[in-house]
Parts: sequence; C-alpha cells; structure tokens
Amino acid sequence: MDYEIIDCIDAGSEFCPCKLAESNECILCSQMSGKKFCDCINWKGVCIYQEYCWNGNKAKEERKEYICKVISKKNLQSCVIELGIVVPHKLAINLCHPGSFIFLKIPNTKEFYNTPISIMDVDTQENLIKVMIEIKGVKTKKIDEISEGEDISIKGPYWNGVQGIKNIYSSKEKTSLVIFRGIGQAPAVPVIKKLYSNGNNIICIADKGGYEDIYIKDYLQMYNCKVYYANTLKNGELTEEAKELIQDTLRNKDVNLVHIAAQDILIYLTVNYIEDENIKLSCCNNAKMCCGEGVCGCCTARYKGHKIKRLCKVQTDPRNLFEGRRFI
Repeated sequence: MDYEIIDCIDAGSEFCPCKLAESNECILCSQMSGKKFCDCINWKGVCIYQEYCWNGNKAKEERKEYICKVISKKNLQSCVIELGIVVPHKLAINLCHPGSFIFLKIPNTKEFYNTPISIMDVDTQENLIKVMIEIKGVKTKKIDEISEGEDISIKGPYWNGVQGIKNIYSSKEKTSLVIFRGIGQAPAVPVIKKLYSNGNNIICIADKGGYEDIYIKDYLQMYNCKVYYANTLKNGELTEEAKELIQDTLRNKDVNLVHIAAQDILIYLTVNYIEDENIKLSCCNNAKMCCGEGVCGCCTARYKGHKIKRLCKVQTDPRNLFEGRRFI
C-alpha cells in the first residue's frame, strides 16, 4: 500500500489538543488543520475537535516543570555521565514507555538551556529515573556542573524519542534485532525491555562508536540478549561485518523487528539494506528538539510535495522517515 500512515504521539493524551490546534496546525484533526469537514487522518478513539470545544476553545495545559533531586552521578568517561534522579510518581509512570524523554536544565536558568535527554531506565517503586548524557555543547556542559544531592529541573513527560513505536509494541514471541551505536545505547534499553516483556529473543549488534566501552552490559545480561560487538559504520557506509551480522540474523532467525538506535546515517543505511518489507522497523528519533511541542519549528523536516513533518510529535514508519525528504 503506497500510503503513509502517520500518527501524533500526544493524540488522546492529557496534553491533547495542544498549541498546534489553536493555530489550525493539528497533525490529525482535519477541522483543526484548515478543512471544513471531519476527516481525521488516524482516528484515536477521541474527537480532538470536541475536546478542544469542551476545553473552552483552547489547548490543554502544557507539560509541567518539576524540581527534582539528583541522587547519583557517575562519570562513565571524560565526556559521558549517568544521572539518577528521583521524580514524582506520576512522572515516573509516564516515562516507562520506549521513546520517553525529558528536558533537563539547572534550576533558575533560562528556558533555552532546556536539553532533551532520552530515558534509559525507570524504577517506579523508587520513583527513580536514569539518564546517560554525552557532554558536548553549552547545554550539556551546564548540566555537568550539577553534583549529587543538588536539584535539577525536569520538564515532561515527552514520548516521541522513537519512530515506529507501534511496531515495537506489536512484535511478540519471535526474535528481535537491536542495533545500537554510541549514545544510542541509552534509549535502546527501554526498547529492549519492552521487547523482552513481549516474549522475544533479543539479538544485539553493539557498536561503542567513539566511546571507550558499552555501558549497558548489565541490562543486556538482565534481558538475556545475545550480543555481537562490531563496528557498524566506516567512511559513511555500513561495514561488511555489520552487513554479514544483519543478513545472517535475518536469514537464520524468525525476525519480527529491527530497531536501530544510532545517528541518522546508520538508520538510513540499515533501512535501505533491509530489502524485506515484511520486516518491521523502528529507530531513534534524531530530530532537533527545542520546545517539544511542534511550535518552535526546530524539529520540522520538509518532504517532497511541500509536506512538513513536526518530528517531535509525528509518528511514522522508519521507511518513510527519509523517503522524499529535502535536505537542502
């Protein structure tokens, strides 16, 4: 079927309708995107337009900002840290899903210090979240100034850190292949956890990238993953080692999903390499996040036919993520 099925990650949630609806830019609702009739792109069981009317013709409340306590900080290497943060119980529950992320900053700093960080692990009994952060720019260097016992500001929950999320939830009781590289190992953990809970056998191709080590080995052991350590990318191309591992797994195992947690170039190359369209795909969402609400425009990608996708909210299959995309 040559038809792209898109979704909005917030549709039907407590944050819908959002500010996009107020501006006639709703992703799903036809009546709130400039049309005069009801023709929802993807029905979610809730009428977004009706919710908007019932809410006084305005958007629902935005995500809240919480002041939380950093109870642990590990320096994994010179440019990578792991933080353990105690959060409110409701927030911990809402961050359990694959693709969950938050905005972090030091309290009393300006909004533009908000840094989108993927959730690596959540303990709902202790209301504890763990994140892994690569220290690269102004925002992350500021976060690195925080010490154990100090406060940190969290805005959330956000959920669109993974594209193809429905494919993860529907993959059950077969073999799932997870490919991750560098910092992609952190957001790969919730995906692996979900696939394991769905009764899948998990095979991982682990590439430390520019890092000194793979820092999620305890999780890989916990979820009984079979791990191949390999270099996946060289000179902008998939390595022969990676191709052989992917092909061997697809040929000899009953694979229901391939998940790629890495930079866009590796996602693009892997998606193009997997020719079998019956294999479901999911991947990290590497859109540039700034506001998380589709308003600022940082996350927008432009496609053939003057189509615009706000990737902080739009859910689509990874096969559609790069097809027809304008890079200039």
